[in-house]
Amino acid sequence: MDLATEAPKLGYLLAGILLFFVVVGVVLVVVDKAPNWHREKIQIGTLIAPAIILLAIGLVIPAIRTFLFSLQSNGQHKHWVGLDNYKWMFTTPDVRLVLRNTLIWVILGPLVSTAVGLIYAVVVDRTFTEKVAKSLVFLPMAISFVGAGIIWKFVYAVNGKSSPQIGLLNAIWVKLGGQPQAWLLHQPWNTMFLIVVMVWIQAGFATVVLSAAIKGISSDTIEAARIDGANSWQMFWRITIPSIRPAIIVVVVTVSIATLKVFDIVRAMTGGQFGTSVVANEMYNQSFPYNQEGYGAALAVLLFVLVLPIVVYQVRAIRERRKI
Repeated sequence: MDLATEAPKLGYLLAGILLFFVVVGVVLVVVDKAPNWHREKIQIGTLIAPAIILLAIGLVIPAIRTFLFSLQSNGQHKHWVGLDNYKWMFTTPDVRLVLRNTLIWVILGPLVSTAVGLIYAVVVDRTFTEKVAKSLVFLPMAISFVGAGIIWKFVYAVNGKSSPQIGLLNAIWVKLGGQPQAWLLHQPWNTMFLIVVMVWIQAGFATVVLSAAIKGISSDTIEAARIDGANSWQMFWRITIPSIRPAIIVVVVTVSIATLKVFDIVRAMTGGQFGTSVVANEMYNQSFPYNQEGYGAALAVLLFVLVLPIVVYQVRAIRERRKI
């Protein structure tokens, strides 16, 4: 260790720690000396201020800088190009394919995950194996997206016709009399196979949330429906679904946000090749390997714009539920 190099860094660290304690001490003195009618406001402001500062440093300022970068040219010598980067995004065939893939992800990912979770929750509800069944379906949530991608890459693995198939899907397919398939190479089905991984992960989350909502349905409502002669199908559509609608919305919104930002699964399984890239992966490619910062920033802004309405809707829904 070079002491001459490390000493200034250590000095900055100690100075920062000292400044922190000085600021905290000043705040405590101000709060203590403040009149009673101002003390509560000062305490609230003191607690909120660090969060606001960190939010500004970690989110607001980077968001503004990214938007400004999206209006500039690529390369070291930057100049303002206006909306040219956004025009490139919607007129380039390869990028339009990326946008189409992202749309498919956003439509199928949340809907299929929620449907699978709902069906599973209804089937295992109040069975003697309920706890075990829910634990098994929830286990993938403990795996990172990268880990899940690697696991499923082995599931889709393919060997030559004369070699034994180590991929589970091809092993089953060959046993049924089919030929080994490179599942991740064929468009557009390879995108569907990637979406299966997201569904596998998120179905557990959907099951747990929706199962809790189902258990919260009033027993009086269920009993009244049965007395009126409702069968199982009618109970599901006219009692269960309307009663758990807020929980369904929460699941769909949460999974939609995760799906819009999906990067790890695509990166780990195909690297975005073979027509499987999505917005987050293309944003990474343009920003780093290709050094096209303007294009990458434009894609980042697009991703932010797509996520923002979902987040706003979720916040409003939470506020409405609190009022009720």
